[in-house]
Order: sequence, then C-alpha cells, then structure tokens
Amino acid sequence: MLTPNLTVSEAGRLCFGGADTVQLAREHGTPLYVMDENTIRENCRGFQRVIAEEYGGRGLICYASKALSCKELYRIVDSEGLGADVISGGELYTAVQAGMPAEKIVMHGNSKSDAELKMALDCGVGRIVADNLPELERLNRIAGEAGKKARILLRIKPGIDAHTHDFVKTGCIDSKFGFALETGEALEAVRAALQYPNLELIGLHCHIGSQIFDTEPFAEAARVMVRLMDTIRTECGVTLPELNLGGGPGIKYTEDDDPPAFGSIVRAILSALKGCCTALSFPEPFVLFEPGRSIVGAAGITLYTVMAKKVIPGIRTYVLVDGGMCDNPRYALYGSRYEVLIADRAAQPRSEQVTIGGKCCESGDLIGENMPLQPAEPGDTLAVLATGAYNYSMASNYNRNPRAEIVMVKDGAARTVVRRESYEDIVRNDV
Repeated sequence: MLTPNLTVSEAGRLCFGGADTVQLAREHGTPLYVMDENTIRENCRGFQRVIAEEYGGRGLICYASKALSCKELYRIVDSEGLGADVISGGELYTAVQAGMPAEKIVMHGNSKSDAELKMALDCGVGRIVADNLPELERLNRIAGEAGKKARILLRIKPGIDAHTHDFVKTGCIDSKFGFALETGEALEAVRAALQYPNLELIGLHCHIGSQIFDTEPFAEAARVMVRLMDTIRTECGVTLPELNLGGGPGIKYTEDDDPPAFGSIVRAILSALKGCCTALSFPEPFVLFEPGRSIVGAAGITLYTVMAKKVIPGIRTYVLVDGGMCDNPRYALYGSRYEVLIADRAAQPRSEQVTIGGKCCESGDLIGENMPLQPAEPGDTLAVLATGAYNYSMASNYNRNPRAEIVMVKDGAARTVVRRESYEDIVRNDV
C-alpha cells in the first residue's frame, strides 16, 4: 500500500486509519473526504522533533492552511504546538474561530485587500508577510489609523529553480509573489519598510515552490536568504531576527514517487543555514517553516461511488464516478497523478487500465488517465489515495454540485468535521 495507514481487512476491503472505507461510504455518502487524525498528529510531531533536535527548538512550525482549512484541523495542529499560515480573510477567520492563538498566525497573500489587512491587525496576528511596495504603503496607513504597529516579514524571491511544475514554482524572478533579488527590488523594499513609522520589519520570508523532491534547492534557498540578511546588516545597519523558509516538501502520490523524509529536508536546511551563519558571523535567526501538503496530503483519501463503466473498443475504458473536478481539480489543473483502488476488492490485482471520469460537464473532468484498477462495477466504492491536500480546499460548486463532507477517523472511529453542503446551502446567497 502507498502509506502505512492503508490496510486491507479480512473481507478484502480497504481500511484507512482503521476504518472500513466501504462502510464509511455507505454511512456518510459519497463523494467523501476521509482524514486520518493519527497521521496528521504524527506528521506534526515529526516536524517539531527535528526543530528541537537540530535547532534547539528555536523555531515555529506553521501549518500551511491552503492545503486544507477547517476548524477541526486548526484545533489538532494547535494542540500539537503548531502555528498557522493563512492566505486570506477566510482562512484567518476559520483559524481564529477554531481557537488558534493569533500570535502564532502568519498572514500571507500577494494581493491582500485593505479589509484583510485590517482584519489581521484587529485579530493581532503575529506576523504579516508583505509582498509588494504598494502593500507596504497601505499597511502602514491602515496600522496608523488603528494606532498599531504591524510586525512584518518581506517575501523574497531567492531565484531558486525548484524542479517542479511551473504552476507551483514560486521562487524564481518570473513569479507573481514577492520581491526579486536580481533586480535590487528586495533591498529597495527593506529600505522602504524601515522608513514607515507603523511597520516593524522583523525578518524575511521565501518559498520556492511545492511538491519538491530535491533537498538541495531548499538548502540553497536558506544560504541565499542568510546572505541577504547579512547584506541588510551591512548596508542598512539592521540585524533581522527571523527567517521564514516556507514549505514545499513533496509527498508520495504514486508508487513511483520517492520523496525524501521531511526530517532529512529540514535537517539539510538547518545545516545549510547554520553553516552560512557561521561563515558570515551572522547570529542564527529564529526560523519558521510552513508545511502543508506534507502534514495532511497522505493523511487523506477521497471515496466515490462508481456510477457506470464505458468501454470504447480499441480506445479506452471509462470508469465514471459521482464526483470529479468539483472536488478534486488537480488533474485538470496540472495533470497530477494518483493511485486508485476499488475499496470493495482492494486485495485483488489492478488488472485494468482505465480513465476515471467525473460528473461535471467538461471533457477534461478527469481524476486520471491510464490508471491501473481492479475491474469496476456500478455501485463499487472507488478510493483515490493521498488527497488530503488541495482537494477540499480547491473544491467548487461547478454545475452547482454541493461540496463533499469531511470525516475524521481515529483508531477506526469516524466523526464528521465538515458537513456535506445541501442544495439550500448553494442557493443561500442568491437574491
């Protein structure tokens, strides 16, 4: 199996986190997102452990909300000692409603509205990551009007090729995010931030991309950022105390994927950071990391009901399910690959090559193509593995399909943490 939390029962059914997935589908309906609480907690503790062992605990792990945002998840990561990285007013509101301490929240976003900036200040978030010069000016004004001083980091593009899909590269010069190093824009932003009376520049931030398997790009990003902090010390007379190195470690979506353990990635980053600090006689900064996918990705699966099977002789076989791009748009967006199983007969060989088609009125509404699968029949439960990240969070009401329910399993017991939307929910804001 792809991950240890996936097993097969004596009856040949797929179990996830100790729960029978066929039974879950019958009780809760499909499509259904299923999250494994124990795996989430183990991943949180793994990151915390590496920071403690390799850096004396001088850091903060901030769960990247964009991977999956719901109240129960914030409660879990908060109970494990993590903070949260939020991208929007909606994510911030959800985190605060769940009881996440505001001082452990980092507010991101490359195009924040005035309302979102004001909300962040009113909530008392610990850090706001500023993305561009107009935002610095707006934030200074909003903070002044509120009689507050905003603690900020500047998002820097370190110019690192992360060897991932173009849509999830964020650290190169041609990116909508942050200030470029190569053009001198980053240093200009530092000087500007230091002049604003209602801003307190406490550090820098970078993020080089997502679903990255190579360790060296992360390590090189750390070295680049420390060198920039040293330049700021020399040219601006300021020693910044914090460095946020973002997230981005990849996970195992298919049996062909071979990602390094996240512990080895963090160790490589911290080793590079400490080595560079020593070489430059620069004080080691307080570090922040923002893992999202690597905490929840393998902790989730999605269950569907097979509605039909279409065999086009000499062309392909379609297995059609009761969800699709409205609950998992990643294949349509960037051709993401998954492993799939017929949960009712998980122990049987996956002897057919099929295309999994969804219910949306788009030819591109697919979960994947040329996927090995057990022979499928209408009424079967189909499981798509490693869907804990960027599925529910990217879901839509396309074709006015209701968003699916999320259940959390722990030691075989399941509880609903996000209710299934109803048709009434969909029309609630119509006038």
